Amino acid sequence: MVRFEQVGVLPEPGDNVAIASRRLEAGAEIELGDAVVTLPHTVLEGHRFVVTRVAPGEALTSWNTPFARASRDLVPGDYVCTPTSLAAVTARGVEGLPDEPSATNEPLDPYELDESALNFGAQVTSVEQPGTFLGYPREQGPAGTRNHVVVMATSSRSSGFVTELARRFDGAAAGDGVVPVAHTEGGEDEVPNNLHFLLATLAGFTLNPNVGAVLIVDTEDDVVSGQAIKDFMAEHDYPSIKVPYAYFTRRAGFGHDLTEAGALVEPWLPVVDAQQREEVPLADLKIALQCGGSDAFSGISANPLAGLVGAEVIKHGGVAVLAETDELIGAEPYVLKNVRDLATARRFLATIRSFKERVGWHGHTAEGNPSGGNVYRGLYNIVLKSIGAARKLPREVRLDHVIDYGEPLPGNGYIFMDSPGNDLESVAGQIGSGCNLIFFTTGNGSITNFPFVPTLKFVTTHDRYERLHSEMDVDAGRYLTGTPMAELTADTFDLTVRVASGEPSAGERAGHSQVSIWRNWKQSGPREGISITTDGRMSRKLIDLPAEDRDAPLDGLPLAGLGSNARTAVRLLQVDDRLVPEAVGLILPTSLCSGQIALRLAAQGDLEKWAGDAVTRMVALPHTEGCGSSGGASEETFARTMLGYLLHPNTRMALLLEHGCEKTHNDYFRSRLVEAGADPSRFGWASIQADGGLDAVGAKVRDWFNSFDLDAPVEYAGTLGELTIGLEARGPLTSETAEALALVGRDIVGSGGSVVLSSRGGLLAHDGFRRTAFGSDAAVGPTIAHGQRFAARGWHVMRMPGTDWMETATGFGASGVQQILAHVAGGTLSAQRFVPVVEFSNDPETVAKYGDDLDAVATGNAVDQARIGLDTIAAVASRQFVPKAVASGNVGFQITRGLLGTSM
Repeated sequence: MVRFEQVGVLPEPGDNVAIASRRLEAGAEIELGDAVVTLPHTVLEGHRFVVTRVAPGEALTSWNTPFARASRDLVPGDYVCTPTSLAAVTARGVEGLPDEPSATNEPLDPYELDESALNFGAQVTSVEQPGTFLGYPREQGPAGTRNHVVVMATSSRSSGFVTELARRFDGAAAGDGVVPVAHTEGGEDEVPNNLHFLLATLAGFTLNPNVGAVLIVDTEDDVVSGQAIKDFMAEHDYPSIKVPYAYFTRRAGFGHDLTEAGALVEPWLPVVDAQQREEVPLADLKIALQCGGSDAFSGISANPLAGLVGAEVIKHGGVAVLAETDELIGAEPYVLKNVRDLATARRFLATIRSFKERVGWHGHTAEGNPSGGNVYRGLYNIVLKSIGAARKLPREVRLDHVIDYGEPLPGNGYIFMDSPGNDLESVAGQIGSGCNLIFFTTGNGSITNFPFVPTLKFVTTHDRYERLHSEMDVDAGRYLTGTPMAELTADTFDLTVRVASGEPSAGERAGHSQVSIWRNWKQSGPREGISITTDGRMSRKLIDLPAEDRDAPLDGLPLAGLGSNARTAVRLLQVDDRLVPEAVGLILPTSLCSGQIALRLAAQGDLEKWAGDAVTRMVALPHTEGCGSSGGASEETFARTMLGYLLHPNTRMALLLEHGCEKTHNDYFRSRLVEAGADPSRFGWASIQADGGLDAVGAKVRDWFNSFDLDAPVEYAGTLGELTIGLEARGPLTSETAEALALVGRDIVGSGGSVVLSSRGGLLAHDGFRRTAFGSDAAVGPTIAHGQRFAARGWHVMRMPGTDWMETATGFGASGVQQILAHVAGGTLSAQRFVPVVEFSNDPETVAKYGDDLDAVATGNAVDQARIGLDTIAAVASRQFVPKAVASGNVGFQITRGLLGTSM
């Protein structure tokens, strides 16, 4: 028998359910007041159990806020579980659970503002003697907590370039270092729907106080260009950039442009490095408040602590910025308990309504926000998650302002910024607004960091802190073990000042970071087939939508295209039962948050030959999906794409690396592999959070690859008919070259291979290509969905929801494509991390400007050009030639969200 205080936490007096502070097995006896209750079912740590009798239909409350309704008569000790939470726990193999849920989610009814009940109180009292920290004074505004040289891509088309440019300055004396801002946005041919947010964020990055110098990089014909940023800043009255800066447009070969851009950056390094920290007012601190990998204790320990330290910063004249709009839905009464004025309250609610409307266009509601890790660790629904997240706003602190994503901070005090619940996307907006320090609270142990703004990570429980202490900065779990919140606040405020003054955070010591800006959404209004009711629930199923909108799988049978009797020889590798051009050791992150760690591990594994000679190279595929994005159709496309790489013919060994709190965790992919008829035991499985942090998980990954004793692949003679090749054309295309690409495809298909085309690429739009490839210039439709593996070999067309090149290349690879041959005109392409991309051109201007980046020049008639293309494919497949974009480091990987995906 145990006392309630040993095993339970009541969020606030008056609540009728408590949070289990450790796992409680069925049959456990608890002293609850004067009574002893016996638990009829297992209650996991962070999950809730009843402490006072609740009648059927009565509200279940935490922080005196209803989050669910009792499905039956509930008595003290009963386990509170909704259909979603029970399914999530059952999927993890937990025993001792009830057969049926005991509660249903509280409906997300629109919040009705009672203007008469608003409290227009004063902000927290300022300190008599404001403090200081050691920072970098800036002419254009607040001081910086860091001093970085930033090389920033305006769109995804330059992301590989800025990453490689920054790498060239690794270790250079340049203040706090040269860092890239590489992201996934703005790379399509059309104007994106997120253009305003994208421009605001990039403009804000250039002016962020932690930037000591900045190079802004675009490519010719970018929709999101340096000029677009200049125009945006002028139109919206941004101040001028006062630190050293320049705009650079890529107009020549990759190596040439790296040299040119490097020459612009080089003189800035000693200037930035010579700058010294000075004593500056704490009023210059602008704190971004974030949470990720949340659990049931986030609202008990870490979020209140972050909020109280933020309040201390405000007392000294600084700013605290709350974000993640969908993670405040259901918490509106709490947020508006203390607000500056009626206009601020109305703008906050308008922001909530706008967010609901946007996700509604895509057939989603805020209930799609909680991740699998959230639910498993006690956040059953969006209301519970929102109330816990809102605790970063202490009750005594007034909400002063509401701003748009990336909008410059309007003044001091407490500010709310519109953003999705996606942690990285939300952080980017706060940095664009001007924040120079990040407080990141986490229950599971999220390892998020940003390139030029330090992150202090607050973990909710002491046990989790002990497991991940190398990655965490603040043990907020001390509150649960008896440390007074006032003492924790004082300690953490002191740490905040030290880190602002230059003490490295845990994330900076670990040396990894990433950027993700609020991703584009395809839908821009309501449409038939998707309908959201006024209370935020979906009233029609997405199954009613056309298959193309849902990106539903197709039959995978080939088109009746033409072949030839030609046979192009190639030297391939015998791996198990197949002939392949390479044998890859794959580390596949299951979500965006483990992507950069996967990259680092793959690089280390390649260098140290973890798999010996069994693989020809190690590859990681970082992306932006798996958490902080909607489910439904976009999740199906994502899962299909991921399985395509796990089961790709070139993949010899594959390990999945989860962060630990995402929607699509390791268990999720185990079940997906079983559904696909694959044996999960063939694959490795590792978890950053569950395995104990970066060092521990790195050792586990290394040991898994080391555990095999596989022979090196043996080289055999074959033909291109053993392979699957993607064909693509970007830019103007002559009739001869279109015919040549069709002849290339006919050679491959005729010798038993497969060719995959994009439904949005330039080849299918060309009559000459269709006549030569299919014997007719009639239009042809998709045979496979995006990233779908086909059922039979031959000519295939992959459905492509957009024009982004990297998303196209990623879909090709998931379908089984082993190499891409792309004709380019007007510019070159980035390579894909997994699938080699061969670029050739028949366009004289392209050859003159970008010849250094081309793998081949197509000359002569159609037959001659086809021969050049086939020979280049064969040379790459035979490992005799590495495509230039791969060799230069100009690589990427990105998964599409399709028509219905959106950030949440």
